[in-house]
Amino acid sequence: MNHHRFYRPGYPEDMALTEIIEAEGHLIDSHIMERIFDTVVECQGRFEVEKFHIGRTNSEASQLRMRVETPTKEQMDQLLSHLLGLGCVPVDAGDAALEEITRDRCAPEDFYSTTNHRTQIRLGGEWIDVQKQRMDATIVVVGHAAECRKLRDLRAGDKIVTGMRGIRVIPDTKDRDRNSFSFMSNEVSSERQVETAVSQTVAIMKAVREQGKKIVVVAGPVVVHTGGSNPLADLIRLGWVDALLAGNALAVHDIEAALLGTSLGIRQKDGRQEEHGHRNHMRAINAIYNCTNIEGAVAQGRLKSGVMYEAVKHKVPFVLAGSLRDDGPLPDTITDMNEAQNLYSAHLENAGLVICLSSMLHSIATGNMLPSWVKMVCVDINPAVATKLSDRGSAQTVGVVTDVGLFLDLLIRKLKN
Repeated sequence: MNHHRFYRPGYPEDMALTEIIEAEGHLIDSHIMERIFDTVVECQGRFEVEKFHIGRTNSEASQLRMRVETPTKEQMDQLLSHLLGLGCVPVDAGDAALEEITRDRCAPEDFYSTTNHRTQIRLGGEWIDVQKQRMDATIVVVGHAAECRKLRDLRAGDKIVTGMRGIRVIPDTKDRDRNSFSFMSNEVSSERQVETAVSQTVAIMKAVREQGKKIVVVAGPVVVHTGGSNPLADLIRLGWVDALLAGNALAVHDIEAALLGTSLGIRQKDGRQEEHGHRNHMRAINAIYNCTNIEGAVAQGRLKSGVMYEAVKHKVPFVLAGSLRDDGPLPDTITDMNEAQNLYSAHLENAGLVICLSSMLHSIATGNMLPSWVKMVCVDINPAVATKLSDRGSAQTVGVVTDVGLFLDLLIRKLKN
């Protein structure tokens, strides 16, 4: 298809600013092309399709080349900013613009803020991949390499990508081959059968392992309250967890359950309130301090079961990120938020699947650190948790609305079978 005009609002031709943009990928079945057209209209622009080639096979991409016009530079800048996130690239953009900063943690005002999609920049006429992809970061160029870096990690002398030119974003598109990462639709639904979601999660876990990538679990204390400690401990013991990311509360209540048989003072065997049980979580924290830390409690034989016990015994790394409301906290809990974020990010490298278990705070934080091609399965009785993840840019999230203890029990049974 060539030179087909779709939309031209009325404003003087001689006042228009013009750009030629191109996009490539599964533009139709991923609904990207209609979003491109809608974006032009919403930004008070007009477009003229100069070329459109439809991919004729599963693997062949479609190609779009179009002219866009806006009445002002500000509107063109806004339009290009939106189109960039949809995979559009100005044809005559040239190399990415770089600016050397003079102060630590201070980027130029027009620095490019990243998305979680695959990104490339053009240097010396060549497109190069940006490493350590994540949302809400800058792009720093060192030699002929580029990587995402948070504002707080910028240092004087760093060369930062600015503006919108010489940047290519490659949004995730619908997988025509329907592999194990795509048959779980990215939606939040309480109607999805738990057994089906568990079976699909198991298939993804096996596929991730075959690809040599990691399975990371993000867990909240509800795992303990709903009886999910034992199946999560089994997952760790059987080698299905490569890193555990959580807060102080998961570890405290897991250790309370292991040492005293209660969770928040409620007896796990019968669900009844233990007399003076409200103090048990503090007793658990004190017990760990008396052993120096969690690893010390395991080594000394004080801690003999539970999620944290299995993590120590099987050398599964864990990060406990502190918060303002923490009791204690445990000696292993990291109260420096920057350090905790950095450790979370480090353990998420080479992850193929992240399973989030009833923790809104830590699930959303983890989603912010992940590139869009890493699948997330978010299990929570509250559908708003998975919805918030998607709304904040983690569109790869599959929401399973159910009791997390039930989900974990079914998951470990399926894996054992």
